[in-house]
Amino acid sequence: MTSFESIEQKVERGERLSLEDGCYLFRHPDVFAVARLAHSVRLKLHGTTTYYNWNLHLNSTNVCEASCLFCSFARLKTGMPQAYTMSVEDAEKWIRDRYKVGMTEIHIVNGLNPDLDFEYYPSLLRMIRKEFPALHIKAFTAVEIHYFAQKYSMTYTDVLKLLMDAGLGSMPGGGAEIFSDRVRKKICRDKATAEEWLGAHRAAHNLGLKSNCTMLYGTIETIEERVDHMVSLRALQDETNGFQVFIPLAFHNEGNRMERLPAPTAIDDLRVISVSRLMLDNIPHVKAYWVMLGIKTAQTALLCGANDIDGAVTEEKIYHMAGSHSPDALDTSEIQHLIRAAGLTPQERTTTYQLVERAA
Repeated sequence: MTSFESIEQKVERGERLSLEDGCYLFRHPDVFAVARLAHSVRLKLHGTTTYYNWNLHLNSTNVCEASCLFCSFARLKTGMPQAYTMSVEDAEKWIRDRYKVGMTEIHIVNGLNPDLDFEYYPSLLRMIRKEFPALHIKAFTAVEIHYFAQKYSMTYTDVLKLLMDAGLGSMPGGGAEIFSDRVRKKICRDKATAEEWLGAHRAAHNLGLKSNCTMLYGTIETIEERVDHMVSLRALQDETNGFQVFIPLAFHNEGNRMERLPAPTAIDDLRVISVSRLMLDNIPHVKAYWVMLGIKTAQTALLCGANDIDGAVTEEKIYHMAGSHSPDALDTSEIQHLIRAAGLTPQERTTTYQLVERAA
């Protein structure tokens, strides 16, 4: 019979937790006991080292033919209020206005825009590689890769090879939402399925591209569906070893068609971080994404299993359009202060978790 003590013993022995174990941890009344256990695993894996990076977020179009109920960012058609699409030249100016010497990453996520030719995307990457060669390009979710493959009659591998030739360095983890068919049919019925999302990441990993992975929580999913999602990610990681970091993403309820649902609480956030660190034994890092959690909850999450807080982020749109009240950006000195105030050791990293050392 599952008990907290039996789970503790499994963790101490380095044994893999089951789906039943994960569900038990979500229901265990003492969230801080779960957090302490997750923090012990984090310390074994990383000590007090806590990662951040200096990055820039670009969303070059928010036109998207998918109609996800939880999304506040997308506009279904070109010409709708607040819909936009940057030209490659517009994107270059946008980056140049925000770029600072020393930044190491640009993170690109877009809508599924039916009005763009495929060449728009490699052209965008080639421009960044030419004009901002210091930036690692982390771009295009698995949902976007699937969309490109369908729309332009290519395989995932074909799409990824063309984008890699243009400068793609890794993939973000967005679009996973919850893998449950039941939930996806209700909240994101017209985008890539769970199998397609996993298939795009499998193709990327087989080409040597590292990627991130995510889970959207706090909509209509059950605890069992959350844990099953983690088990599916863990299974693909067993196969490919291509995921670098897991990023739980809390549902935000402003400006979308699910606004009547309450958003997750801070306790929900910390429990998801904790359980994910305990379940995902083969994914090296767990990120407390401060844009989504808020600064204080993200800082607390660093003592609940997370060992990464993301980076400067300049400037995030998707969560802010859904009601996030966190800043548009954080200075790296502010990030370092948050980490040190939690009794931990800040360490700047690249996208692929190479250490960055800067002169004092």
